[in-house]
Amino acid sequence: MNIRQKSFYEIRARVFKAMAHPTRLFIVEQLAANDMCVNDLTRKIGDDMSTVSKHLSILKNAGIVHDEKKGTMVYYRLKMPCILNFFNCVESVIKTSATEQLKQLK
Repeated sequence: MNIRQKSFYEIRARVFKAMAHPTRLFIVEQLAANDMCVNDLTRKIGDDMSTVSKHLSILKNAGIVHDEKKGTMVYYRLKMPCILNFFNCVESVIKTSATEQLKQLK
């Protein structure tokens, strides 16, 4: 692997790392339905605002979400809705794996 290829895979890994947390997966699904502010997400998640803001910052730095200030509120939206295709793929992997494990038990 050359330096350029390594850099490419490191960038990919950054996106995967950003998604590798249950709360961030939840945030992405919530933002797929509606734009939301930190207050809304904090209520839905049940965590403190600083923790939710940190999760949003990670998603933003990975290029997954976008923020927009409206008055005193900052609203977040899904910048890359194609990430939901990844969710579908992951669910297919889970189902296939579960099916294979059930076959092994029989």
